[in-house]
Amino acid sequence: MSDTAVILVNLGTPDAPDPKAVKHYLAEFLSDRRVVEIPQIAWQPILRGVVLRTRPKKSAEAYRQVWTDEGSPLMAISKRQAAALRQRLGDTVIVGLAMRYGNPSITDVISRLMGHTNCDRVLFAPLYPQYCAATTASAQDALFAVLEKMRFQPAIRTLPPYFDDKLYIDALHANLKRQLAALDFVPDRLLLSFHGMPDRTRRLGDPYYDQCHATAQLLAERMSLQVDVAFQSRFGRAKWLSPATDATLMGYPKQGVKKLAIAAPGFSADCLETLEELGIRGRDQFLGAGGTHFARLDCLNDSGEGMDMLDALIRRELAGWWPPS
Repeated sequence: MSDTAVILVNLGTPDAPDPKAVKHYLAEFLSDRRVVEIPQIAWQPILRGVVLRTRPKKSAEAYRQVWTDEGSPLMAISKRQAAALRQRLGDTVIVGLAMRYGNPSITDVISRLMGHTNCDRVLFAPLYPQYCAATTASAQDALFAVLEKMRFQPAIRTLPPYFDDKLYIDALHANLKRQLAALDFVPDRLLLSFHGMPDRTRRLGDPYYDQCHATAQLLAERMSLQVDVAFQSRFGRAKWLSPATDATLMGYPKQGVKKLAIAAPGFSADCLETLEELGIRGRDQFLGAGGTHFARLDCLNDSGEGMDMLDALIRRELAGWWPPS
């Protein structure tokens, strides 16, 4: 019998919160031509001579602040998502987990799948709600690079962006509403922080910026408080998508916004960018500027709302392949 497989894909994480592991991870991540669109002949001397000499130590310290007994938060949550989906779908479909950078790599997961099963149908599912060339396209590049070397290739489907899908918006709304109700204060504002990208990517036609705002608009229509959008994780000197999350946080108290909740709906699982950048540094920036109450809300993760959404998205994309007749 032939097998059908679902491979959940996320960005990746270092194997350990130490400079050596972080350097290895960053070298792979920042060498991706989709991530840094500078000619390699100009970028690699900067990456090897400056960035990888200074950034790993600082990033390792940030990772240490959020590392858990299960390891990297992103990896631990991603494993729980895969396990929960496996339990929901049963043993008639294979559920795997891969990371674009680090381990387990897309190459290793695909190779292992094809070498030890009768798999001839694969749903490749990058867990990025909003399409961006640096995330979705990069993951698919890695997939097709593996397929290019295979004589027998499985049939492939890829999970489309779901930034405006009712399943996603419903899940976000229910999840955030539940978390907001559990707070001991009523926020003046809900800030949605998405990962930033260089502004030139938007000018070149990347739909990411517009899809982030579409998500925010659909969610704002259903929330009972004002919703703002900002972009985090700037890197380098180029102009990035704006407004910047850090500047927004520090500017809020002067505008009378003293009680804030912040969420990161573009991330399918909590990670360094949500836990440390928003939850620790972001909190310090807001309170240091005069804010009085701050709450970082969890991503969908493996919550009931998040898994109901993921289950429904995957079942829809498997139509005609699964369940077996």
